[in-house]
Amino acid sequence: MGKAGGLVQTIERECPPPRKRFFLFRSPARDILQFVLLMAALVWLLLLGASRSGYRWEWYRVPRYILKLAEGRLTAGPLLQGLGLTLKISGISLVLAFAIGLVTALLRLSDSLVGRAVARGYLELIRNTPMLVQLFVIYFILGPILGIERFLSAVLALSLFEGAYASEVFRAGIVSIHKGQWQASYSLGLSVTDTYRFVILPQAIRRILPPLTSQAVSLIKDSSLVSMVSLTDLTLQAGIVVSETFLPFEIWFTTAAMYLVVTVALSTVVNRMERRFRIAG
Repeated sequence: MGKAGGLVQTIERECPPPRKRFFLFRSPARDILQFVLLMAALVWLLLLGASRSGYRWEWYRVPRYILKLAEGRLTAGPLLQGLGLTLKISGISLVLAFAIGLVTALLRLSDSLVGRAVARGYLELIRNTPMLVQLFVIYFILGPILGIERFLSAVLALSLFEGAYASEVFRAGIVSIHKGQWQASYSLGLSVTDTYRFVILPQAIRRILPPLTSQAVSLIKDSSLVSMVSLTDLTLQAGIVVSETFLPFEIWFTTAAMYLVVTVALSTVVNRMERRFRIAG
């Protein structure tokens, strides 16, 4: 019994039992309740401020600028038309920004001295100058020289600006992959391109989905700056409606709510994708 007891103690010391893990489950009802309470507090503060300022709210005039009735059918109002242009600009810019970011990240990690220098120069130039200045340079200087129209100028400015920040996200995700993955790929005879395509990038994408989502949300909000070159996006349309109706608070709150709906929907879709990747992994 003494030898057996000593053997058991030795095994327990060298192979300790697994620790108990406690998982914190979030209740959806609790999250909904917190959201409702937060919204109620914001509405209360809004009404309190309005009552003290003497502002007269006229929300009943707002729906006609979102949807309007023409010839017996509903058509998009100016705010909804502006939202459509905002989504179009944001969608094209998002694809280009991620492509530019990925290429820049690969150049920074490459063995090419010229490639690394070009990528570094691009990052320093874009990240250290305001996006509005970049938009004006592309539209007022490069546009007349290269024949770049207004829409393309806005897309290029957004893509280059957000691509610089997306490149750091891609680079961080690639660097986070263990070196053993590279060694295993090379041992199988995979080229550098195939290693990135089939081994490194699929793993990196799973890790960088949250920060990429933040960049996408930032791009959608930054798209409001394209109104400075007279593109009738959501922000410019809201400004036009405000100048016609003298309803600044109602229109701008509605505009903010429309941006919020778009960004929350995007975040929800990406969260579901992240869960699927986690389950698949």
